[in-house]
Amino acid sequence: MNCNLCPRACKADRLVNTGFCGASAEPEVATICVHQGEEPPLCGSKGICNVFFAHCNLKCIYCQNGDISSPMGGTADLIRFRGVEAIVEGIAQVLPQTENIVGFVTPSHYANHIPAIVEGLHRRGLTPTTVYNTGGYDSVETLQMLAPYIDIYLPDFKYMDSALAQRYSHAKDYPSVALRALKEMYNQKGSALPTDEDELAYRGIIVRHLVLPGQVENSLAVLDEIADISTNLHVALMAQYFPPTTGLPDQLGRTLTAEEYNRVAEHFYAIGLHRGWVQELSAQSTYRPDFTQQQAFHL
Repeated sequence: MNCNLCPRACKADRLVNTGFCGASAEPEVATICVHQGEEPPLCGSKGICNVFFAHCNLKCIYCQNGDISSPMGGTADLIRFRGVEAIVEGIAQVLPQTENIVGFVTPSHYANHIPAIVEGLHRRGLTPTTVYNTGGYDSVETLQMLAPYIDIYLPDFKYMDSALAQRYSHAKDYPSVALRALKEMYNQKGSALPTDEDELAYRGIIVRHLVLPGQVENSLAVLDEIADISTNLHVALMAQYFPPTTGLPDQLGRTLTAEEYNRVAEHFYAIGLHRGWVQELSAQSTYRPDFTQQQAFHL
């Protein structure tokens, strides 16, 4: 296929080579595991069944999942599931241990396979709530194709600074692309996040923003854009940044300070955002995966 799945539209024929993301035509997954580190309405008491796709269309230089998102991280050695049927089987094995919610993590470059995965689960009599957990660099056309298959969108909104987006994620157009994608998600789902009797979400959007050290102004601008769409959107403000490696540029070699995070958290409320979660600064010491293990996160 000549790939136009994501906004890079690199037109790589993934049957014979790879584009920017490094992915071939066949979907590849590093692990399928129980994860309890997502927002409360997605985890409940049992956790979510997260499907961690290999490769990525952003390759952020500070990515905590760099071992599976970048070829330089030895991705090939960490892939456990290849192809739709293997992925469906893997989900079917893990899903009963969870709250019957499945999360597709970093799925943009494999979005064309998600309908087949969901339909494969349905053929087995499995009807989980589906979560599209994305870096936010998605095309509107792909999101429209996914609309019948995705119950909850869980996008990052990383940058409103184009130079920062280029330097950290090789995507100068990220601000405009992510904004269009979020507006499409909002058009599909609105701002409500309805929950069932167990307080588990079954439809809607949760927008995530990771505050980066030394980049408070970028975070303030991101929150402003989210509020412009709707102050009723559920937003997860995250403090969990931890340097994944040494030698990172700017101030990425350190964790966030309390002063930086407090400025962003205060702005969150000042502009009228009132739904969601403001993560504790102590989260810096958690949420780090080990993809050499199938259960990549501690339970």
